Amino acid sequence: MVTVMRSPSPALRPFVELVWYMDEPLAAGLERGIPNGGMQIVVNLGDDVIHWYDGDATQNVQTTHGSGLCGAIARPIGMDVADQRHCVGVAFRPGGAAPFFHPPSDVLVEPVIGLDSLWGRDGAVLRERLLNQPTPDDTLRTLETALLARVVRLDVLPDGALERSFDRRVRPIDPMVGAAVDGLSRGGAVAEVADRIGMTPSTFNRRFRATVGLNPKPFARIRRLQRVLTKITADVPGTGAMAVDWAMVAAEYGYFDQAHLVNEFRSLTGVTPTAYRPRSVDAHNHVPMTR
Repeated sequence: MVTVMRSPSPALRPFVELVWYMDEPLAAGLERGIPNGGMQIVVNLGDDVIHWYDGDATQNVQTTHGSGLCGAIARPIGMDVADQRHCVGVAFRPGGAAPFFHPPSDVLVEPVIGLDSLWGRDGAVLRERLLNQPTPDDTLRTLETALLARVVRLDVLPDGALERSFDRRVRPIDPMVGAAVDGLSRGGAVAEVADRIGMTPSTFNRRFRATVGLNPKPFARIRRLQRVLTKITADVPGTGAMAVDWAMVAAEYGYFDQAHLVNEFRSLTGVTPTAYRPRSVDAHNHVPMTR
């Protein structure tokens, strides 16, 4: 059993929160994956397939090859635990995936998109290259090298649009988007953040969506829920959500009332607050399902 989670190389740190390698005998089953506002690359080293389950009851199964980009979406998605037993991946910061993919982020709206369709041959052979590495550290270094080889230069045009071209130099995230992500993640209202940055709502929405993949309002909802999940899993080590004072949590995190919190929670996790039981404290975005 091996699990490695670490910060990426310095060149990638402005864009990538962490890289990971996992080889664990996880129990079979399905999970709901809760959105966090960012994108991820996931490579299933155990089998050349990634499954996901969509629909109100996660009844619609879809698949792609074993290397995929998980897009920024605003709903929970069903996942097969078997795909996570032996895998490697990249967790991008919100907006951090934009320099590494040619389509703008708001086009990458599927829960999982095969890297072969985004990177061509480079994406098609990535899994095989990773499988040929002798150690987890070598595997992660190879993944980071592949990522840097796919850098797309981003330039903001006068009308606020993003122009893209291949370039081997990593360009910073649009400063406006970085400031907006920080402000919204801290609980700032969308209108206040846009006003502080000095942009009209339409320009703000367009540039934010093109980089992050979500409009500012659903992104803010997701980040607020993430703050709630971090708090309750830290306060209740056994993840016993029944012990949480949800009315107090609603007031602390700016929901209108407890009913508002319950509706938002169900919309973004697929379960009610009292039914929420994550896989573990360290995996609060993974909620085991029963069929």
